[in-house]
Amino acid sequence: MISRIKGVLLEKRNHQVLVDLNGIGYEIEIPMPTFERLGHLKELVTLYTHLIIREDSHTLYGFYTEKERELFRYLIKVNGVGPRLAISIQSSIDPSSFIRSVLNNDLKSLVALPGIGKKTAERLIIEMRDNLKGWESQDVRQPTNTRNNDVIADVESALIGLGYKPQEASMALVGIDKKDVKSAIRLALSRLALNGKGDS
Repeated sequence: MISRIKGVLLEKRNHQVLVDLNGIGYEIEIPMPTFERLGHLKELVTLYTHLIIREDSHTLYGFYTEKERELFRYLIKVNGVGPRLAISIQSSIDPSSFIRSVLNNDLKSLVALPGIGKKTAERLIIEMRDNLKGWESQDVRQPTNTRNNDVIADVESALIGLGYKPQEASMALVGIDKKDVKSAIRLALSRLALNGKGDS
């Protein structure tokens, strides 16, 4: 199972991105909320992924947060909800509203979603209600440790700008917990120098 991809964003479309990881381009299907929060082309991105293997295809689905991926995994377990419909649901309603609709037995809101009829809406409520208990107090769209993630992303971009490869920058930042960019860059550069990467 491919559970996470961190690489350079090469292409970005409404429901699909192309991410380069060590010279391999991964096409990843994404919901609109993930698309809206991704950065510019050539920047490093991290997506939490779910791989679905079928006879005629291997398809990666990517999400900005682990909780959004978890919600996707619950959706595709519902009878009659495939991955494309799950992506459509996550693109059409924010997670908090969807969770409230399920927990409050709000059929009207669910039937209003594209591709959702009454029977599917009923199954969503029956089959997902127990799994989503306790989720209403959580921000599904918010990554954990956001501030430190932002610092690491900025440092990775800076190191790539200095000529290091994405995988070198990523390895140099493993375990770094600095709260400001300058300190994290200094530590990463010292690691790269010790590892003999300074001449790359």
